[in-house]
Amino acid sequence: MASTPDDDLPDLFLRTSKRIRGNQVARLAPLGLTPAQARALRIIGRAPEPLTMSVLAEHLGIVPRSATTVVDALAAADLVTRAPDPANRRSTLVTATEAGHKVLESMADARRAAASELFSALTPEQRTTLHDLLEVLLGDAE
Repeated sequence: MASTPDDDLPDLFLRTSKRIRGNQVARLAPLGLTPAQARALRIIGRAPEPLTMSVLAEHLGIVPRSATTVVDALAAADLVTRAPDPANRRSTLVTATEAGHKVLESMADARRAAASELFSALTPEQRTTLHDLLEVLLGDAE
């Protein structure tokens, strides 16, 4: 039985995702970050105000204890700081440091380079179409 494009889509999508992730891991390694740490730093660095650990965990889709582990590593690398929440003594606020913001810039450069490398096989029109299709597939998922 011959496969159809619909049969191949999930496998092609998964293989492409793995390639993107592998490229990301390779480009983050010189920065000393795992993908989970990089994602957390992006969320913290883009937040308009300090985040509580529970809000960070919610954004990451993980339990608060796991967020603590990620933040511990970022704090040890001096990329984030923790401070007591003045509105709630039991809560901790997390903020990106100046070094954290510099790493965010490096991460953005690395992501652009990785994307350029991967998507260079596509024409600008194909990239726009792919972008639009992925937005349709994601809908309101994020």
